[in-house]
Amino acid sequence: MTEPIAKLRAGANSQQGSAVSAKKQSIKNPNNVKRGQKDKAGAIPDKAMLLSLFTLPDIEEAVVKEAIVKAEADELSNTNTNMQQPTASETNIAEQRVALYRTQHERTRLLYMASAATRPTYLVQTLKLQFAEHQQYLLAQQLDKRGLMDTDGVERLWQQLHVVDDIIADIVRHMPAQQPAGWQLTTQDGRNPLCFATVGKLKNSKPIRDQGSLNSYVLGHFGVSSFTYDRGYYIGHVVGYLFSCYFCAHLSISYGVTALGPQVVSDYEYASLETPHMVRLLQGLDGYCKKRIYQLAVICARLSVFASDKRIERMLIAEVNDFDKKLQQQHLDVLLLQGLMPDSSDSTPLF
Repeated sequence: MTEPIAKLRAGANSQQGSAVSAKKQSIKNPNNVKRGQKDKAGAIPDKAMLLSLFTLPDIEEAVVKEAIVKAEADELSNTNTNMQQPTASETNIAEQRVALYRTQHERTRLLYMASAATRPTYLVQTLKLQFAEHQQYLLAQQLDKRGLMDTDGVERLWQQLHVVDDIIADIVRHMPAQQPAGWQLTTQDGRNPLCFATVGKLKNSKPIRDQGSLNSYVLGHFGVSSFTYDRGYYIGHVVGYLFSCYFCAHLSISYGVTALGPQVVSDYEYASLETPHMVRLLQGLDGYCKKRIYQLAVICARLSVFASDKRIERMLIAEVNDFDKKLQQQHLDVLLLQGLMPDSSDSTPLF
């Protein structure tokens, strides 16, 4: 039994209220997952198998492929399952989402069922090369010819990325039991600032593969998530919801959260909770747990693609303002008063 999943199952009755149907009083038993997962569930995974569940097959080429990946949904595929190619069909998108959710759920279950000796040590540090956040950081670093980026501070965070696994483990030990809750996170301009795994078509940005981002890795420990159009769908522990709110707030990203309707994701059990129930779940978190979630969210926000994009935007502004415009205007006015044609080769300063 995994610790997060066990806590998602336990204590559901006390937090649900009458709004949730009886058949949603517990998450599916991890031992009764889909037929296609029974072989993996029955076997005791070794360290190499666990690592392979989180690792994209082309990790060595991730930096190159990120620059040329296409945004067309029909070319998006899930690297950890045999899902069908995405199409415009809403039915297909729903099937992809459920397949992705089951894969994420089973992967997390296997990770936490493994013994301490079998579980990969500081897994997040091993996976960082495949994260979209790290790839965007490397791009920003290459573009920073003027030293505008806080290279030392951001590089130090990447070198100390193992702290993410430490904080996750601490949160898991302190988070209270509850059944999985579902909600929708709507972000500005239909973008995907949290880099959720992408299902279906996109209006903006690039598709993110499962475990192709730091946030996808982090949120996978608290539930499962996907991104479609302008909405991020999340089913999991309330700490994942809190992480997403802290992340967006730290980066000043406008967002909205609503309960995920009971039939939005079919064939996957979760509680559709209204605002009062979400308040009660948040009240069940102690102050220490909230502080650790906030620390985790700030680390991920500082390393995010969104933050790297802002740094690159500052570089763009610096290139536009490459010279003293006020001085050049004064120089131009003097030349015009003298009736002289401004000479592009005449760069003699006036003062």
